[in-house]
Amino acid sequence: MTQPEHILRIDASARTDASTTRQLANSAINHLASRTDVQITQRDVSLGLPFVDEDWVTANFTPEDDRTPEQAAKLALSDTLISEIEAADTLIIATPIYNFGIPATLKAWIDLIARARKTFRYTPNGPEGLLTGKRAILLVASGGTSVGSAIDFATPYLKHALAFIGITDVRIIAADQLNQGAEEKLIAAETKIAELSP
Repeated sequence: MTQPEHILRIDASARTDASTTRQLANSAINHLASRTDVQITQRDVSLGLPFVDEDWVTANFTPEDDRTPEQAAKLALSDTLISEIEAADTLIIATPIYNFGIPATLKAWIDLIARARKTFRYTPNGPEGLLTGKRAILLVASGGTSVGSAIDFATPYLKHALAFIGITDVRIIAADQLNQGAEEKLIAAETKIAELSP
């Protein structure tokens, strides 16, 4: 029996019902579910994630067998976020562009999942990502920033961060510059979503 495609859906928009990226994520999941069996794990980072602090850094750099119960508890959420990625075949990351970059809560997620010995390792040839064999679909919306332009610091960063942990199969579907021609941009994004393969 074929295993369902495990999708990790990550929402970053501060908006809910009026969110373009959440709308696109719904479309992507509905499309993929129409093509194959899917299992969905949802992580809404807009609800808030803790920022990395000194105690977290100290716990992370302490060998696992030497960590105190308090240090293990400090890393527990990070461990959970990483396990969600490990279980996924596909990551759907739905994010707006805020002030030319990603929302702070999505950056907090990246800080919590980029961990040496867990999601990447250092080698003589440089860092090597450990979460290979997965793909990511980035669903991006913006009011005025053109995705792929010199002022887009969101999508290049996300692609680099994902590649750093081993996810190099990344597709970007954008509904950008919605302040002008929003309907046309949304139709184009929905058309690209309809072309996604399981």
